[in-house]
Amino acid sequence: MSSYAVFLRGVNVGGITIKMADLKEALKACPFSGVKTLLASGNVVLASRLSPAGVKEEFEACLRKRFGYDAWVVVLAADRVGELVAACPYPADDASTHTYLTLGSDAGVLAELYEAGAALDGVELTSLGPEALAWLAPAGGTLESPFSKLSAKPKYKASTTTRNLRTMIKVRDAAALL
Repeated sequence: MSSYAVFLRGVNVGGITIKMADLKEALKACPFSGVKTLLASGNVVLASRLSPAGVKEEFEACLRKRFGYDAWVVVLAADRVGELVAACPYPADDASTHTYLTLGSDAGVLAELYEAGAALDGVELTSLGPEALAWLAPAGGTLESPFSKLSAKPKYKASTTTRNLRTMIKVRDAAALL
């Protein structure tokens, strides 16, 4: 049995509203155990005998069937979440900036996003590996930041999602309890 963190893309924004209690209930029909939801932004920790690809397939199928939307998730091994948090060179809390991790399920797409982001003026961006990028945004200006606008483009929608570093720390800590 392996522990995983699952990050839903676009939940509780843009008209897709899923209550975490409803999500947890829907996941009971899947080959998962120890399911815990965190915050209202679509963060789940769980255990499964499936591979990461198998968890992704089952999870997305469940979301599509139960909630009727084109669902995409990023699945990471729980220990990998801890490694990414530890590798992030930026602070979790800072008065002038916020730290984000953009997670990807397709290494090629994430590499392309990294190259495009690195070419932007004034963007502080670090690759943490084939499944994550860390970046800074000005406090109060995340959605208007150049990298946020870039990563929101439709071509990245199916394979990436972004979380604040503080959220990633909470997910890491919850996954450690599985």
